[in-house]
Amino acid sequence: MILNEKLKNYNIILASGSPRRQQFFKDLGLDFEIRLKEVDEVYPKRLYKYEISDYLAQLKALPHKETLKDNDILITSDTIVWHNEEALGKPKDKEEAIAMLKSQSGKMHEVISSVCFTTAKLEKTINHITKVYFKELTDEEIDYYVTNFKPYDKAGAYGIQEWIGHIGIKKIEGSYFNVVGLPVYEVYRTLESLID
Repeated sequence: MILNEKLKNYNIILASGSPRRQQFFKDLGLDFEIRLKEVDEVYPKRLYKYEISDYLAQLKALPHKETLKDNDILITSDTIVWHNEEALGKPKDKEEAIAMLKSQSGKMHEVISSVCFTTAKLEKTINHITKVYFKELTDEEIDYYVTNFKPYDKAGAYGIQEWIGHIGIKKIEGSYFNVVGLPVYEVYRTLESLID
């Protein structure tokens, strides 16, 4: 039996405003509802790499916990770009986006996504790391991308599925979908394990 049939008696709740994450759930053929609650995405400075995205994914689940029914499965997620021993979040403005892309030019960075699955009885968090290698980007390429694509809603100031990904990324090691915003294979497998 495939997963969407197994999940017939469950209510999948996706707590994400990301159109990319929502599209992945549609592509998987899963019925889900969207519930959004504002969370101040601040984490302790001592956290390192996937500890940051794990913490933020779990933090996003907190405001929903009291309202979960027995057949609800809440899914929250967070993605960071890890580069030069620091987490790159979403750029505040054009200057910060340009600076982020310049720092990643010609180098490898890691895209880390964590996904938290919360039910009335349990909480399980998974994460996935993808290594992304950028070519040397010219100032002209960076300026063109930021001006035309305005990547202010994307960690690390870029979307791999956009122009910069097509012309600037030499190779990746790990899940492509993870870089877009969700480690889809791992999410599917974890949902299977939750209801087996």
